[in-house]
Amino acid sequence: MMTSAKPHAPLLELSDIGKSFGGLSALSDISLHIRRGEIYGLIGPNGAGKTTLFNILTGLYRADGGRFTFDNTEYGGHCKSHTLARAGIARTFQNIRLFSNMTALENVMVGRHLRTRSGIWGALTRNAATRAEERETLQRARELLSYVGINRPHQTLAKNLSYGEQRRLEIARALATDPKLIALDEPVAGMNSTETDSLKKLLRDIRAGGTTVLIIEHDVKLILSLCDRVAVLDQGKKIAEDTPDQIKCNSAVISAYFGIEPAAYEQNSTKLPTARLPDQANHDHP
Repeated sequence: MMTSAKPHAPLLELSDIGKSFGGLSALSDISLHIRRGEIYGLIGPNGAGKTTLFNILTGLYRADGGRFTFDNTEYGGHCKSHTLARAGIARTFQNIRLFSNMTALENVMVGRHLRTRSGIWGALTRNAATRAEERETLQRARELLSYVGINRPHQTLAKNLSYGEQRRLEIARALATDPKLIALDEPVAGMNSTETDSLKKLLRDIRAGGTTVLIIEHDVKLILSLCDRVAVLDQGKKIAEDTPDQIKCNSAVISAYFGIEPAAYEQNSTKLPTARLPDQANHDHP
């Protein structure tokens, strides 16, 4: 998963991204940039537009305006999911989307299909190149299962894995595409503290291996302890983009989350990194 690109150079740049649904503005003039080799967090109250932005970046939604550049290639407001996946953007979803009646190994092998070359002719003739590629795919899938910490027998059905293991299996399947950027949509939702700490270590390992990480989360404490930089959305607009230390004391962020003025916030013993936000308590999704 190592990349040869210069670290800290821009990998993904958004400029003036907008999106409306039936006349209701979900995103307005969103501009941000993600550097190679960083863990970048995206947070905001419910309805802020986080998932909408994620879906535009991964080709599920068409932007109404703006553009983005990924890995030195400029895209318009819309590009097909498979094109962006081949370019190097992989993602997971809020709600787990595994092939439940396929094995853990088969789920990862499906992700690897994006990087295989054998076509219909190879499948029919079973030539030497196709057999070699199948062996490589199988080996890579086994390595990724071990890498994400799934130590069950490879023939265990995905539906029989624990919730935390299913989350990790989704990450393994995304990594099988050899992404430059892996975009994770609430990866610790529903996890206990032990599972969350373990996943934090995995995400740091992924970044250390050369893959840039973009993460949406309601768990503000996790984001501020894990990410190199953080962007905050509120009502479809970006209100902040900075380091975690700066985000913690940003007046616009405090107002968006707590609905109080910064001066009143300073008199309160609750601190942003450990606050139990309303959307965390209710387990809602934007």
